[in-house]
Amino acid sequence: MAVTWNIEDMTRDLVQGEYTDIVTSLQFKVKDSDANGNSHEVKGTVNVELVGTPTPYADITEAQAIGWVKDALGADFVASIETNIATKINALANPTTASGISW
Repeated sequence: MAVTWNIEDMTRDLVQGEYTDIVTSLQFKVKDSDANGNSHEVKGTVNVELVGTPTPYADITEAQAIGWVKDALGADFVASIETNIATKINALANPTTASGISW
C-alpha cells in the first residue's frame, strides 16, 4: 500500500492586487489501495494564503501544490488522513460483520 496525494483542481484569481493568476485554493485527493483491490480515498479543499511573491501559475508543479496542501493541513492532520485511509482499507480486507439471508 502506498498513499498517493493528487491535486484535482486549483482555483485562482486572475487579478489580485499587482499580481495575476494567483492560486487561492487547492482541491486534493488522497488515495490508497491494497493488492486485493480494496481502496479508499479522501477529498478536500484548502485555501492558499498569499505570502511574499507568489509562484506564477504556469510554474506551479503538482509536487509543490501537494506541499502547500500538507503545510495547510499540518503534519498531525496529514498523518490522521493517511491512518484513516489505511484503517478503512484494512476493514474492507478483514470484515468483522456480514449480512444476508441463510435460506
